[in-house]
Amino acid sequence: MTRPRLSRKPALVRLLSVAAVFSIILIAIQSSFFTGSWTPVNLDIPILSHFQSNLQQCVANRGLGLTAHIIDHCNVILKFPQGTNSTWYNEQFKIFEPLEYKYDVCEAILLWEQYRNMTTVLTREYLDSRPDGWFDYAAKRIAQLGADKCYNQTLCEEHLNLTLPAKPPFHPRQFRRCAVVGNSGDLLKTQFGEEIDSHDAVIRDNEAPVNEKYAKHVGLKRDFRLVVRGAAGNMIKILNGSDDEVLIIKSVIHRDFNAMIKKIRNPVYLFQGIVLRRGAKGTGMKSIELALSMCDIVDIYGFTVDPGYTEWTRYFSTPRKGHNPLQGRAYYQLLECLGVIRIHSPMRAKRKQDWSDVPSQEMISNAHRAALRLKKKQAGEEGGLGQFVNCKVWGKSGPYGTGPVSGSTDMTDTRKDSNYNRWEIMPFESLRKEARKHYMQMEGVSLYKMDGNKLDDLVCVKHPLKSEA
Repeated sequence: MTRPRLSRKPALVRLLSVAAVFSIILIAIQSSFFTGSWTPVNLDIPILSHFQSNLQQCVANRGLGLTAHIIDHCNVILKFPQGTNSTWYNEQFKIFEPLEYKYDVCEAILLWEQYRNMTTVLTREYLDSRPDGWFDYAAKRIAQLGADKCYNQTLCEEHLNLTLPAKPPFHPRQFRRCAVVGNSGDLLKTQFGEEIDSHDAVIRDNEAPVNEKYAKHVGLKRDFRLVVRGAAGNMIKILNGSDDEVLIIKSVIHRDFNAMIKKIRNPVYLFQGIVLRRGAKGTGMKSIELALSMCDIVDIYGFTVDPGYTEWTRYFSTPRKGHNPLQGRAYYQLLECLGVIRIHSPMRAKRKQDWSDVPSQEMISNAHRAALRLKKKQAGEEGGLGQFVNCKVWGKSGPYGTGPVSGSTDMTDTRKDSNYNRWEIMPFESLRKEARKHYMQMEGVSLYKMDGNKLDDLVCVKHPLKSEA
């Protein structure tokens, strides 16, 4: 399959679209002055339409044959080229993977901006603050409990204590650049190793090996690893030879996990996230969610397959059935053109990539505000658009640095030499200035998702600022 030639006049297209949108905005302002009904909402649809035009051009430039077709100011369809080999068969719906996907861009902007401010690690303060957090929610994170409720909270605490920090161990914007490394066989076509290792933090998935054999392709740096329950038997093997890597368990805790956790000197956490029903699937998507909650820039490697793929491959094992590759490829491309991630792939024409065709941060911020106003207007909730508008449950907690950070106190001796102490319990003044600024802007409040993938269901926990402590 050949890649279509890109337009040689992207600048002219942008200039014309900017002029058109400016004219629409000017007309809207003039009209609203005459009618006496001017509000910021009058401009929201033109702002979002302008953003859609830029997103469309971004997909055309970066999508490796994908094209974006605008439905309205919020909705867009991403299409693969005709003739793309759709070999993934959905047993549930008895269909092959489709070649086009519809997305609500307004919803996606709101969702992923929220992730930049969230905590994605399950903590004690979350369970303490959430109504029935210990009785109802805690049981959902414990396999083999034999009950759907924690009728015995002491027993539930014993199951969770090994993975339960008192407060969020990592801050939003704690790292400038993070690499999320997937397992695609396409990594063997690259030599991204040194580039991956240059990041402030590296996140890997499940049992993917890190050794000299694959070093030039995937690097050697090991910071975080997100694992599913099925990887329990490989945990010690995964961590063999690594003094730094922290495990984050994607799903639930069970007896096998707890037995192994007691042998691991670095912290182990439970992932606290949401369910993306219309996006990409799998552990890799959760790794991106984790990265967005603590990194400014998220570079992803090993997530793309050629749109004409014939089988799903991993860089360290034989081909196998996997997640929906085309659905994931389309969604990752959407996220790149929303400024959420940056895709690194052997399929990109230029090795040293230019990100100027991704909408600017100012444009994304304007689109975010417009999408939020429209959402509230549609829900009949105009006004109240502050940063805590989605906080449905509030709680209070002590200042950072109090309470067990890396789990229960009986792990103190095991983890006393953990290298992660320098990040988990570091003084506030030692955080990079962007993280400290964000903490102050959020007034010392940690945001947590509840269940599902709704935007308006946050648990918010207030920590005293230094001046209040």
